[in-house]
Amino acid sequence: MKEWKGVKVLVTGAGGFIGSHLCERLVREGASVRAFIHYNSQNHWGNLELLQGKLLNRMEIVRGDLVDPFSIEGAVRGCEVVFHLGSLIAIPYSYVAPWQYVSTNVQGTLNVLEACRKKGVEKLIHTSTSEVYGTALYTPMDERHPLQAQSPYSASKIAADKMVESYYRSFDLPVAVVRPFNTYGPRQSARAVIPTIISQALKKDQILLGSLSPVRDLTFVEDTVGGFVAVAGSGECTGEVVNLGSGKGIEIGALAGRILEIMGLEQVPVVSEEARTRPKTSEVYELISDNQKALKLCGWKPEVGLRKGLEKTISWIETHVHLTKTNQYNI
Repeated sequence: MKEWKGVKVLVTGAGGFIGSHLCERLVREGASVRAFIHYNSQNHWGNLELLQGKLLNRMEIVRGDLVDPFSIEGAVRGCEVVFHLGSLIAIPYSYVAPWQYVSTNVQGTLNVLEACRKKGVEKLIHTSTSEVYGTALYTPMDERHPLQAQSPYSASKIAADKMVESYYRSFDLPVAVVRPFNTYGPRQSARAVIPTIISQALKKDQILLGSLSPVRDLTFVEDTVGGFVAVAGSGECTGEVVNLGSGKGIEIGALAGRILEIMGLEQVPVVSEEARTRPKTSEVYELISDNQKALKLCGWKPEVGLRKGLEKTISWIETHVHLTKTNQYNI
């Protein structure tokens, strides 16, 4: 296990859901964290603003844009380890703006790779997604499962993953790819299914979702972040793709029922709304992780069960429901 005290670390996408939790974990472990966030005229730091002030004061906040190679090179300078989480992630928007996904997720990743190569970074951890697998051809899905581009988003992430692989094979850049399966927890926006169920249950008299039959492998954010840290600290993971998932699946409809039961709202109807569903051949119907490689290479396995994770998430959203928009489609 790597000792993080004093290690200079860059986290791209630091203002995002997983990124903010990763920054918090690394700061608590003593790392010197440089948090890279997307520049905006409101000077908003995203989810980092939800952290305690004493944690923020121990981070260096850097603003820029993944598509700008100059700002990326400056952010990487002096860092030993880079966690690349910055990307466009919402699948529905990728149907509307595919060019932007290629620009940010592919060109942005290339900029990070080239900066890490030039600056001699000791380790780059690149964030993939289980969406690159598409609908399961077999379960559980190991890292050898074929890649299937079932949305512009997943296509951009496949391309980014392959750019990372090429820099490992072509330039000996020490990289590892982590592939999270449907991470959830505090600070996640209602563009994702669990927060949208919870926030609608708190504000409305019915739950409007897309298809209720897809199966998802849900991993609590603390476990996912633990996986990032474990992979970064393991020499065995260099050059490897590593799944981070629970190994268990649940249908979206059953998930909604589980959440409502925990909230004591079992009588609230759950409705599948056609406008919220993906195009037929774009829907990913089943994602269940094989997580044995993570266990073998770096000793990682999820510790937080689904019920405990949902209880923590519900509690956080109940306290922060004013931050949650419920009028967006979840696809």
